[in-house]
Amino acid sequence: MSIPTIAEAASLIAGKKLSPVELTKACLDRLHATEATLHAFVLPTEDRAMADARAAEAAIMKDGPRGPMHGIPIGLKDIVDTAGIETTCGSKILAGNVPERDAACAARLAAAGTVLMGKLTTHEFADGGPSFDLPKPPAHNPWNPEHFTAGSSSGTGAAVAAGVILCGIGTDTGGSIRGPAALCGIAGLKPTYGLVSRAGVAPAAFSLDHIGPMAWTAEDCAIMLQTLAGHDPSDPASATHSVPHYREALSGHLKDVRVGVIRHFHEHDYVVEPAVQTGIDNALAVFRSLGATVSDVAVSPLQDWHACGSLISITERAAAYEEWAQTRLGDFSERVQRRLHLGALVSGVDYVQAVRRRRELRSELQAAMRDLDVVITAGAPGEAARLDAIPKWDLFDKPNFTMPFNVTGYPALCVCSGFGPGGLPVSVQIVGKPFQDAMVLRVGDAFEKATQSRSRRPAMVT
Repeated sequence: MSIPTIAEAASLIAGKKLSPVELTKACLDRLHATEATLHAFVLPTEDRAMADARAAEAAIMKDGPRGPMHGIPIGLKDIVDTAGIETTCGSKILAGNVPERDAACAARLAAAGTVLMGKLTTHEFADGGPSFDLPKPPAHNPWNPEHFTAGSSSGTGAAVAAGVILCGIGTDTGGSIRGPAALCGIAGLKPTYGLVSRAGVAPAAFSLDHIGPMAWTAEDCAIMLQTLAGHDPSDPASATHSVPHYREALSGHLKDVRVGVIRHFHEHDYVVEPAVQTGIDNALAVFRSLGATVSDVAVSPLQDWHACGSLISITERAAAYEEWAQTRLGDFSERVQRRLHLGALVSGVDYVQAVRRRRELRSELQAAMRDLDVVITAGAPGEAARLDAIPKWDLFDKPNFTMPFNVTGYPALCVCSGFGPGGLPVSVQIVGKPFQDAMVLRVGDAFEKATQSRSRRPAMVT
């Protein structure tokens, strides 16, 4: 069976031309064929998947689908609590931890009738990079298994790109949805801060953490976000903003859409590889052809954004795991130990100054976007590096293009914009105003449908 998108599968299922059981079996076959190479799962749940698929099929045959997610195979990053299923956060510390209830995002997906394929590989507690001193190996990139997926939603990126799942949950504190989306050639949305509940998901940095969809297309992210979005009183940062119909906003054209380009981010502050620049230039040409206006916009240098967000991140992470750092430090991976040490050394003055600078930077972007609908920059600087070439201090090695939009909490989407000379994907990042996630998805969807970027899958699964 060829790998369908959620939109395609939902249409076939609704027309009774595709069975959720048949679809799930095909996904399980791909899991069996790829898992020894990709390590995308820490815990496949094959029995649960088949039970979910049979239940979905019976319900659909009786009453029709509940919605487009009914019968769709998904995966959950292993920092998302799952009732009765081990949730380890990729760490020795939580070995054998079996939650009693689902996280809010897992519960919403289950209520929509999805099929749970398993728990997906993550960096330890969504931190630290690809570690080889953890209970399970890091995920590998399906475009070239010797290369990195980015993180920390590494297994989600690999499994979606390989077609083992049609979509999955990612979390994003400084780019952990958009990084794997960029390097694995899929679509990944970091929604507006507070739009999707984080209840039942292990924290990284509370004021930067987001939960969001990862799928093959922007349209599929829109479908998934419809299920995930909405107020949840169990998350203190959950927004009460009304939820629009995201898929209906995908118009296919960009008439009168105003696009700004933060050109200095990727052309001066951190010069990207030629393939990334070509992808951005091509995307801008497509936007213009679809009716958008394009202009340049400037904000503070990328390094300022990265320094601010990274200091807040390491400090809040150290606070979240302070007790274990004091009592079980040796059970963390070497990478996470180093970050916890560093976070514990940040002074209160430094943290407050970073929070103050964050307010200034957010106001700056708000002013820059006053007459714009979206802004554009790179998603990642180039193709995925080799796994064995990732430095232990990769968080501070160079600035990244995703952190600015955790600092602000603005919605941001990475979509594939082409391929580099090594045959690995490159991406463009589309950023919108708060709670204008529908506009971000509209731009990403229009770009994908005007190009051929979604017609190519990794050779290992074609």
